Amino acid sequence: MIQAESRTDSKRKVLLYPGEDGYLVAEVPSLPGCITQGKTREEVLINVEEAIALYIEVLQDRGETVPDDQVEVVLV
Repeated sequence: MIQAESRTDSKRKVLLYPGEDGYLVAEVPSLPGCITQGKTREEVLINVEEAIALYIEVLQDRGETVPDDQVEVVLV
């Protein structure tokens, strides 16, 4: 269980982009459906940290595997 807890503390790659409503959107590609928003960059980063922690907590409660953050960002 210590290994699972340490995953919660690990950093994840997050996409930040402007939403249609003027808010910033944060999406976590390695956690499908883990998306949040905030009025400011600071707010959206706080919200996404909480969203990641809750997402991982739900996976652990269900006994499911927490996906690794194996996202590669490239420009094409």
